[in-house]
Amino acid sequence: MLSDQEAAALACVDEVAVGRMLMELIRIPSVTGSAAESEIQHLLGGWLERLGLEVDLWSMDLPALLADPAFPGMEVPREEAWGLVGLTEGGGEGPTLILQGHVDVVPPGDPAAWDGDPFVPRVVGDDLVYGRGACDMKAGVVAHLAALAAIRAAGLRLRGRVAVHFVVGEEDGGIGAFGTLKRGYGGDACVITEPTGGTLITANAGALTFRLSVPGKAAHASSRDAGVSAIDAYVPLHEALVRLEASRNADPSPLMAEYPIPYALSVGTLRSGDWASSVPDLLVAEGRLGVRLGEEPAEARAEFERCVAEVCAGHPWLREHPATVSWTGGQFASGRLAEGHPLRDEVRDACADANGWASRPRERGAPYGSDLRLYTGAGIPTLQYGPGDVRVAHSPRECVSLREVVEVARTLVLTVLRTTGVK
Repeated sequence: MLSDQEAAALACVDEVAVGRMLMELIRIPSVTGSAAESEIQHLLGGWLERLGLEVDLWSMDLPALLADPAFPGMEVPREEAWGLVGLTEGGGEGPTLILQGHVDVVPPGDPAAWDGDPFVPRVVGDDLVYGRGACDMKAGVVAHLAALAAIRAAGLRLRGRVAVHFVVGEEDGGIGAFGTLKRGYGGDACVITEPTGGTLITANAGALTFRLSVPGKAAHASSRDAGVSAIDAYVPLHEALVRLEASRNADPSPLMAEYPIPYALSVGTLRSGDWASSVPDLLVAEGRLGVRLGEEPAEARAEFERCVAEVCAGHPWLREHPATVSWTGGQFASGRLAEGHPLRDEVRDACADANGWASRPRERGAPYGSDLRLYTGAGIPTLQYGPGDVRVAHSPRECVSLREVVEVARTLVLTVLRTTGVK
């Protein structure tokens, strides 16, 4: 089932280099918004140049991006953000395939929860690599690099083009992908190597960050009847949000049906009161509202705000002192590969053919937001297929199998050759 050119390229996938590159990237603590996020972009820019790609490494115009009405949100302060695109030579004779990956990672959290420094990669056995960013998603970045290196080592020239998009800020909204697309970089299709646990992700739910401010009336705790506790006022709102989550998850898309709560509504932080013997006059709840497949973010926001307004209208205190809702941080719409698009079968076939599998990976959706929605929103058919399991991402158990990274790299080799064509 493989052509001579495909077999030659697959034989050039360097498993040793895969491990070496992954270790080097994990050692860079590229936490979202940190200086190391920019550092890793410069390192990768050099790697792409050595692979013979035409490289564009630029400092993004942050004020202009933040002022754009379509800006997807941001949750951490940034003094700079660097875009990075690498283009293979040629083009014009075939389609352009985008290989996309984000370089930023979430903070490691409590160091004591880790078995060692989270930014010092640790190998367990012959295959598992532990460290922050191992699967989310530096392994996916390495898979892109390994695939391109193999095609180059095999001496193959493409009819079309590969555009590598390495982006910052995916974890807090997607400023990197947004800025890259705004710079004019596009393509005919896109593969994002987020960790997909051996499946093909063709749809993402969305996620909207909210802040709910609930007023109270301060009083001395010894005469609390003279005040109104903002905590007590919040309770019926919380109960209503639980009911709202249940109603929004009543009939999920078949792509999302395997998840107990496909579109989660979760309150992540509660802050109230500033003195133990005072009745608190304010409670601020911050959380995340899941967006259903195909649902406009504005519709999800409106339903949430109606729920809050209905509770306030029926509450003796909140009727005259209503809670307020604001939308902060990352604002992830949903996204989906169009039904029947050939990219779905091209990647599934490449998985089986490249790795000698008898069956192709199954298709599903994912309950979290990602850069997929920015690319599909720009009219670029996009799916996710990458090494690792998202269930260990963002945790002190984060790890990835080197075997999986190699399998994904091999899959990408065939995907590139078959979608862009070989001269």
